[in-house]
Amino acid sequence: MTATWTDSHCHLQEQFLDADDTATSQVRQALERAHEASVSSIVVVGTDEATSLQALALAGASRDGAFGHDAPKIAATVGLHPHDAAADIAWLHEMLELHHDEVVGIGECGFDYFYEHADRGLQRTTFLDQIALAKQYDKALVIHARDAWDDLFTALDELGTPERTVLHCFTGGPDEAQACLDRGMFVSFSGIVTFKNAAATRAALSVVPDDRLLIETDAPFLAPVPHRGKKNEPALVGVVGGFVAAERGVSEAHIAAVTSANAAVAFALSQNPF
Repeated sequence: MTATWTDSHCHLQEQFLDADDTATSQVRQALERAHEASVSSIVVVGTDEATSLQALALAGASRDGAFGHDAPKIAATVGLHPHDAAADIAWLHEMLELHHDEVVGIGECGFDYFYEHADRGLQRTTFLDQIALAKQYDKALVIHARDAWDDLFTALDELGTPERTVLHCFTGGPDEAQACLDRGMFVSFSGIVTFKNAAATRAALSVVPDDRLLIETDAPFLAPVPHRGKKNEPALVGVVGGFVAAERGVSEAHIAAVTSANAAVAFALSQNPF
């Protein structure tokens, strides 16, 4: 049986949408390529108010059948990226009230000390607010963490890690993976795991059990080898999955099955109008 994949994290709205169009030909073409690559489900992730609204619009169009019967199903998260932590998040509270049943996750949110576009204190405050919202609304928490492991785990331990939490685009090693698992997180691997200089991240694959494993593209960023340097898209999630399967010594069909099942649990897809 052909493996069917779930892209648990991408930014389709930032890749292919025109300013006022939620169903451009580029989106349709990207979804057609994803279908041809056996992708059945895609989680489109918001990073600010505009991209969160666009993610919701894409998910709504998917539910309405706007992309066709065979197109991958789209779900949406809403949240504020740490790069923009200085922004007010009153809009996020309102969005969750208005679109509660349509939202499958909060984020991506967290810490980024590599670029540090926002003050670290503001990153912490905004992250804590979004942890609280994930708990209040019983949504998945989608975490972005770069060069900030200690502060990430301190913040999570302060409020308690939400029951369904995803560490997206994992870039740590075995110790960081274990710390995530100790807090009950799902660990999601992107195209980075295929990069030559990502030995520590590859080593973490041996730590993460099947029932905590996710894969993603983070498109349009981080295209996997041999597509590195090109614009990424959901159709390439199987390339990530195939690499992970080879590293773990199992079949692609096995990785497709367990990661798709885990995405369904992490984002409570059966409880949402997916």
